[in-house]
Amino acid sequence: MLYPRLKTNSRERRVVVTGAGIITAHGAGWEPNLEAFQQGRKAFRSVTRFDVSRQRARVAAEAELPVRLPSSPLSSRHLERLDHSGKLLLVAAAEAWAGCGWESMEDLPFVFGTTAAGMGLGEDYYRQAVFEPHAHRKQASRVLHYQSQTQLRTLQRFLGVSGPITILSNACATGTNAIGVGWEMIRCGQAERVLTGGYEALCQTLFAGFDSLQALSVTTCRPFDKNRDGLALGEGAAVLALESLDAARSRGAEIIGEICGYGTVIDLHHLTQPHPEGDAALKSMVLASELAGITPDQAGYINAHGTGTPLNDASEALAIRRWAGEHVKAIPVSSTKAGVGHLLGAAGAVEAVVCLMALRNQFLPSQGTVETPDPACVFPIVTEARSARIEYALSNSFGFGGVNGTLVFRRWA
Repeated sequence: MLYPRLKTNSRERRVVVTGAGIITAHGAGWEPNLEAFQQGRKAFRSVTRFDVSRQRARVAAEAELPVRLPSSPLSSRHLERLDHSGKLLLVAAAEAWAGCGWESMEDLPFVFGTTAAGMGLGEDYYRQAVFEPHAHRKQASRVLHYQSQTQLRTLQRFLGVSGPITILSNACATGTNAIGVGWEMIRCGQAERVLTGGYEALCQTLFAGFDSLQALSVTTCRPFDKNRDGLALGEGAAVLALESLDAARSRGAEIIGEICGYGTVIDLHHLTQPHPEGDAALKSMVLASELAGITPDQAGYINAHGTGTPLNDASEALAIRRWAGEHVKAIPVSSTKAGVGHLLGAAGAVEAVVCLMALRNQFLPSQGTVETPDPACVFPIVTEARSARIEYALSNSFGFGGVNGTLVFRRWA
């Protein structure tokens, strides 16, 4: 990494969350999303941002931007050049920044994940190049802002900070692994604070690609249901302000929750299919829980990857069963993708915030779409949100290419 190990009195430092921002199809901000997840609402509708008339599936969870973007030192012209994903990132980051109370600083590491970055701008570039080959207006700007590093450099200007930028793009585990890398940096003394998260916007290429794989549901996204037929896509962003516990306490910061474990494992079984026995997913959960110092009987909730695809859900259900052992029937599990869709590079980051909400407000998020549970699911699936005492929550993210990630969160009293 870019930072030398800082001097600490202990071998490893505790890492807490002091700011969190979120925007999904449920709305912009912690409160509207908290209310929606507590009520188990679904946010799917017919796609309006691009043409899906030739696709099998035609619904998604589109995230609407606020009427006014957060106040910014950026010019209106600069903001106009951003694509939808870049604006989603600004909205979530502004909320996290306001919550953590950090001031402008130098050498603040950014660790973010996205799978598509500004792909929508790439589509615009292609259309103009094909249909208006002699028109060059806006093309250079599209090339520049298509890139994820440009989006994050814009965010740095927006917040008035500088520092190294790390960008991850490893499919559906991207958001989780971005947070995990930030956690490792602080835990091992490479940084005092890290701003991290994931962001993603829908575009025609992404939607058509998943549809061509026949991975999208043509009915209803039903994770862990015996008759599930695919995933549903969504978009949004989530940003977390991480810092060492000592740093947070020294300035009297409000702590939202603690990240106490992270595990990531590569599954070499298949490019797009998980191992049928859930081997790598199991190892990811084991590593995360061992680093957190907890056993399965201490887990009060698991936010599952739960895409709603036949192979993923069966594999993950078996991995959870193998990890939890005799305690599996006592651990509530749900996939919040049933409400806001699969956010790809932003999924793990959004689900991390959902776990923080569940711990802070002591409730179990519902998925509410299971009619006939898959026989592989011997754990209780949360079909109705309800109050519960939760001390630890796990969040799973498993992606194409065999990338698996698990985070463990602890309630902060």
